Amino acid sequence: MKLKINEKPFLPEGRHVVKITEVEEGKSENKDIPFINCRLENEQGFINQRFYLSAPGQPILASFLKALGIEKTEVDTKELKGKSLSVEVAERAYEDADGKEKSIRQAIHFKPAGEAETSDRF
Repeated sequence: MKLKINEKPFLPEGRHVVKITEVEEGKSENKDIPFINCRLENEQGFINQRFYLSAPGQPILASFLKALGIEKTEVDTKELKGKSLSVEVAERAYEDADGKEKSIRQAIHFKPAGEAETSDRF
């Protein structure tokens, strides 16, 4: 059997300089909360990161935009594609709506690309 792989692997845990290559809009499955999903990638791999457009999600989105050098209070999602930043990839456990424990790999601790030390530059 021949295997054909058309996708990069997930980024390993640690700090990475990444570029936003896709931005999609959607709504959460359980509470219908709007979000944007950003694909963050470099030569090593990628991670998808959701940013919920809710009151609790505002500080997270604000720190993400600040790391991108965006200081405006209103941003078109089309402006995000192609921008770079440094992120830390980490695993986190959480309880889903059905009370089951799950884990997720996420991007955290956003920094401007030029301020973070990493060997994962692309």
